[in-house]
Order: sequence, then structure tokens, then C-alpha cells
Amino acid sequence: MKSKIIPSPRQMLKPLILACREAETMAGGGFGAASGGGDFEAKITPLVIMSCIMAASGGLMFGYDVGISGGVTSMPPFLKEFFPVVYKKTQETGLESNYCKYDNQGLQLFTSSLYLAALISTFFASYTTRSLGRKLTMFIAGVFFVAGTVFNAAAVNLAMLIIGRILLGCGVGFANQAVPLFLSEIAPTRIRGALNILFQLNITIGILFANLINYGTAKIEGGYGWRVSLGLAGIPAGMLTIGSLIVVDTPNSLIERGKLEEGKAVLKRIRGVDNVDPEFLEIVEASRVAKEVKHPFRSLLKRRNRPQLVIAIWMQIFQQFTGINAIMFYAPVLFQTLGFKSDASLYSAVITGAVNVLSTVVSIYFVDRAGRRVLLLQAGVQMFLSQLVVAIIMGLKVKDHSNNLGHGLAILVVLMVCSFVSSFAWSWGPLGWLIPSETFPLEARSAGQSVAVFTNMLFTFIIAQAFLSMLCNMKFGIFLFFTFWVFVMTIFVVVLIPETKGVPIEEMTERVWKQHWFWKRFMDDVEDDPKGKLHA
Repeated sequence: MKSKIIPSPRQMLKPLILACREAETMAGGGFGAASGGGDFEAKITPLVIMSCIMAASGGLMFGYDVGISGGVTSMPPFLKEFFPVVYKKTQETGLESNYCKYDNQGLQLFTSSLYLAALISTFFASYTTRSLGRKLTMFIAGVFFVAGTVFNAAAVNLAMLIIGRILLGCGVGFANQAVPLFLSEIAPTRIRGALNILFQLNITIGILFANLINYGTAKIEGGYGWRVSLGLAGIPAGMLTIGSLIVVDTPNSLIERGKLEEGKAVLKRIRGVDNVDPEFLEIVEASRVAKEVKHPFRSLLKRRNRPQLVIAIWMQIFQQFTGINAIMFYAPVLFQTLGFKSDASLYSAVITGAVNVLSTVVSIYFVDRAGRRVLLLQAGVQMFLSQLVVAIIMGLKVKDHSNNLGHGLAILVVLMVCSFVSSFAWSWGPLGWLIPSETFPLEARSAGQSVAVFTNMLFTFIIAQAFLSMLCNMKFGIFLFFTFWVFVMTIFVVVLIPETKGVPIEEMTERVWKQHWFWKRFMDDVEDDPKGKLHA
């Protein structure tokens, strides 16, 4: 005798959800109605826009930290006070290879300690994101940012500098855990990509402001310009701290923590409509599943979550192995290596920062129109060619103790770096955070985001700690190294990354993973789970 198959709560709820959708469709939907498929009725409300802008200021702080460290470490007064060995190398000509002037483990530790702290703190952030909510986690990030800024600006020795960077790193870990999830959950489906990319846009704006500030503070007489640069991080830190107190928490987070009525009320406010039952029921069901998962990290390793996990991890690795952070951290140092004077190198870094911001705006426009895959594939070709040209020019013209880079070739290098930065800024920059944050089921979402942030920070740390040594030992070959990885990641996109444009966040399994030529084989147990412990 065949055993009787008991339908899961999800299967029993399905007719009710479909009925709600049907009623929604018949009602016409009004402005912002679903644009087809499984989308839900929603308007683009001022509350959503303001909440997303406030939350995305976490990216502003992260970007400022990335941009400020490269400029500060090229300022002679800063080097003289904290890294006298490096200062001596930069002042004496002919003693060191052009590629090796800044090769110093202490200097690299100043930059990379932030990322080491971030990768450890992200696991604590996973707990607070799930148990205390996205909003409170962003507030904790803001507090860490403020404390780190105080230590850095007031530093009188290397230990204070490193402690400040570690506190900033904890802020990065908490912010990068909470903000992408917040943006993905609060945004209406059809503009989810654009609003999520606000985080990356703020990172690029932070880098640009850092470059502009470094350009100005480098001219301050008295040798304290670096303190001003590090201290002004207090502005974006304060914005995130105050902003996190103003925003609403996401309906997904409230419902997951048992606050159903509050969650439904917030859902009505952010969607700007009264008919939120279809989306509410989907979130409630996903939350029921999430609550039954006692060990989210163990759940993350289950076969059905393999596609999301593999893509999340490799997207973070690939994002760093494009070489972008190496260029953005050390843009002033890199341009000085190429023969630009100190002011000119900071000026060139400002140019690349501006290109970064404008290109991220391009991504906001196209991500929900052209889709994620198109942007990744186009950028792969552009990044590959740009880095290849830079490697060839540096290989032919920049030697250990001589620099034959003429004015024309120097401009060409800056143009190629800008071409590389622009293609990254509308592809791997924002999409490296967007795709993982929108693809995990609710029961594994915080854990999945933690793994993504951990992986990102681990490889950011590795690149930050190793880049100047790699530049010294590999010379122009470092750009060939990154060019190879760009080729590999483009093949990865072609074969394994599906399109997620326009798919509601709780319907990824049915509409994305089960339809993919390779990943569908990992979805077999979704139908067979007798307890229905699976996400919508």
C-alpha cells in the first residue's frame, strides 16, 4: 500500500495566494500594479525611497574607508609619522624599484586590518540581523563606525591606527550584512535591482569624496591633513547611525520575529496599497519555514541551497579578483609608480572615482531593464581588454629603475583604468552584492549573506595585504594575473548565473532555480520534502 502524501502548508496556502492575486489583477492594481508574472501590487512610495537612501549610507561609509586609506598612505607627513621606512624609500631616488617603493607589511596591515575585522564580525552580524532585525544591526554598524573614526583621527601611534581600523571593520561587517538584505526586502520587485544598487552607488560616492578630500588635505601645511581625512569619516558614520533610527524595519524581518500585525502594517505603508495579502501570505509562509530551521548555517549546506551558496561565494571571490580594490585602494600609489607627481596622482584618483560614480548610475538604469547577465557579460569583455592594455604599456615602459612613460601613454593608462573602473561599476560592483541578497530563501538568507560578506572581506583582506608585495614581485604581470581571472569569471557567468530580473524574492526556487539547465538537479528535494520545510 502506498503511503499517503500529506500536503505541506505551502501547498495548502497556494490556492489562497492565487485567489488573492486573481482578485488583485481583476481590481486593476492602479499605479504601480504588478507588471506581470508573480509580481505584487505596489507603488513606489516616498517611505521606501527615503528608507533605502538612509540605509544605503552604510555604503557611503564603506566607500569612504576604501578611498581614504589609499590617499592617506601616499601622504608624506602620514608616512613620516607612522611608516618612516616607507617614507625614506619614497624620498630617495634610485635605491628602490619603481614597483617596490611602498612594499611594507605594516602599511598593508593598516589598510587590510579593516577587512580582517569585517570578516569576523559578519558572523555576529548574522545573529543580530536574524534575531534583532535589519534596522538595529545597521544602528550597531553606525556606532562602530563612529568609534573607529575617533580612534583614527586622534591616533598618536600605530596601535591606535590599527584599533581604529578594526572598529571600522566591525562596522563594515555589520553594515554589509544588514544593508543589502534591507534593500532587497523593502524594495518593490520591479525596481529591486535599482534600489539595491543604491548601496554600491554610495560606496562609489564615498570613494569619490575620499579622493577629493585627500586632494584637498594633502595641501594643508603643518602635516595634519591626514587627520582631517580620517576624521571626516564621522559624517557618513553619523548619517548611518541617525538614519538607522529613522527607517522602518522590513516586513520580512518583523514577520520572521513573530510581529505579524506590525509586519503587515509596515507592508501596507511601504507598498502604498491596502491589498497586500498575496505578498503578506508569501512572507508568512517563508517565515514559517525559516522558524522551523533551528540551525540556519546547517540549512545553508543542504542540497537545495547549493546553487545560491556556490554563486554567492564565487561572486565575492571574483569581485575581488577583478583587481578593482587593488586599483581603488592604491590608485594614488599606483599613479605615482607610473611617474605621476603626488598631486597629479591624487588628481588621477579623483578622475577614476568620478567615473566609478557615473558608471554605477548606468547600472541603476539598466539592471532592471537589460538584466543582470547582460551587464556582467558586457563588462567582462571590457575589463579584460582594459587590463590587458595597461599590462602591455607597463611591461614595455615602466622598468625597475627607469620610467619611460611619456605624457601620451600616461593619459592612455588613466583612460584604460577608467574604462576598467566603469565596466566594473555597472557590473561586478553592484551585482556582486545584489544577486546573493535576492536569491537565498528566507530561512537561509541571513546565513547566506554572512557567508557572502565573510568571503568578500576575506579576499579583500588577502588582496589588500598582498597587492603591494605582488606589485613589487610580479611588476606589470599583476595586471595579467587579474586579466586571467576576468576571463574565468566571464565564463562562469555564461554557464552558471541565471537571470533574476523581475522575479519576486520569495519565488526564486520555482521561477529561476528549477528552470536552470544545471541548477535544477539540486531542486529535486523541494517537491519531496514530506514536512514542507521549504521556502515559497
